[in-house]
Amino acid sequence: MNKLALVSAVAASLALPIAGHAAEQSDHTFTGNVGIFSNYIFRGVSQTSEKPAVQGGFDYAHASGFYAGTWGSNVSWLSDFTAYTGSSVELDVYGGYKSTIGKSDFGFDVGGIYYYYPGDKNTSLSADTTEVYGALSWKWLTAKLSYVTGDYFGIADADGTMYFDVSASYPIGKSGVTLLAHVGSLKMSGTGNDVLDYTDWKVGATYALPKDFIIGAVYSDADADETLYSPTGENWVSSQVAVYLQKTF
Repeated sequence: MNKLALVSAVAASLALPIAGHAAEQSDHTFTGNVGIFSNYIFRGVSQTSEKPAVQGGFDYAHASGFYAGTWGSNVSWLSDFTAYTGSSVELDVYGGYKSTIGKSDFGFDVGGIYYYYPGDKNTSLSADTTEVYGALSWKWLTAKLSYVTGDYFGIADADGTMYFDVSASYPIGKSGVTLLAHVGSLKMSGTGNDVLDYTDWKVGATYALPKDFIIGAVYSDADADETLYSPTGENWVSSQVAVYLQKTF
């Protein structure tokens, strides 16, 4: 073997492990998202009195299936109800474990979430809420049950309140369009709280743009008692619409 061939062989042998190391994928994934929404709708109820919201969050996922994240949005419902003074932020912290079931198209997700609302309270009740949840999924279809441990967004004696929902996110081939559908049911726990029970539903669509941008629009409605869920003269539950632009990174 001449000197040139020897040098080439040594270089190739040194490059192989380097290339193999570079090809390895990390067990840790960090992602983020930020979006501008014309209306923040949560479980069929507007959280911003049908006004715009800026939302964003960060997520961590491990290859084992464990995940954690945080998310935030501006809100107005607490100050609109005069329950808080100057409270305009919702901050969520969540974590759990999700995986597929064997080699099938089925999956599961179990975890918990804490909804935090900073601000000065005008009552003895806090809107902060803790839920645990479990979900089963199949391809683009998901069924989820959320269980409240404690008060429910400022409603006392609500331990055991449940929200069950089924949602679909169906991609239309390679068009970039995804159709959205959702139906949910809130069952309040506690003496006299059943007047707050309701069912909500939502339909919509998103379109994927270049550079990880998404535009979307949804229409939502609910059969909740508007006198209980909306301040006088406001509409927070009927015929809610939201359009948005979101980016993931």
